[in-house]
Amino acid sequence: MNGIPLRDAQPAITTNWFELTVTQGSDDQVLYRNAWISDHFVQALNVTELVASGRARWKTENENHNVLKTKGYHLEHNFGHGEQYLASFLLTLNLLAFLFHTVLHLADHSYQKVRLLLGTRRRFFQDLRTLTTYFVFDSWQHLLSFMLDEFQPIRPVNSS
Repeated sequence: MNGIPLRDAQPAITTNWFELTVTQGSDDQVLYRNAWISDHFVQALNVTELVASGRARWKTENENHNVLKTKGYHLEHNFGHGEQYLASFLLTLNLLAFLFHTVLHLADHSYQKVRLLLGTRRRFFQDLRTLTTYFVFDSWQHLLSFMLDEFQPIRPVNSS
């Protein structure tokens, strides 16, 4: 559908809407359903491409949010703090941290080695928190060098 008002009150911005429903079996069991709005004019010639773009964008956003929520960044839908700007400020700090870690992952060889040795982001953040609690480092590179030079995997003590 094209030219749908976004709200009841006037003036209303108009938008275009399309939906995808995937079903299976004789009872048409719904396997997937989603709908999108767009500023692109929806027609039979482009609806397949629009759906593919919408699904790809949803997948990218969902995966990024999953990383930010479950891999050590502790991002929540609503931090629930502050009266005006604190939640936005905390979100901005999380996104900046994620950006810098992504750049480091692509460009900093020491960071890449440390992450490879430690495995998960969660482990990296735990070790980073512990080290910076007890030691003062001259620079980020000093910290990474220390982590690489002093890396000794923790081995469980055999209690038998």
